[in-house]
Amino acid sequence: MTDASPTPHWFKSSYSNNGGNCIEIATNLADTHRAIPIRDSKNPRGPVITVPPNAWNAFITFAAERDA
Repeated sequence: MTDASPTPHWFKSSYSNNGGNCIEIATNLADTHRAIPIRDSKNPRGPVITVPPNAWNAFITFAAERDA
């Protein structure tokens, strides 16, 4: 039996040691729901933004280019 609405498995980046100003994402829903939920780690019961995986990948690419 499969779960039609799986629970997001939230995690923070290993680079998130900045005093609590970070986000959490749940990539486990990317394949099944074509969605990446994002939330504020300081407010885990607060609002969640959901973006398509290609938008998340574009953001990560953009951020990595700025960090280089």
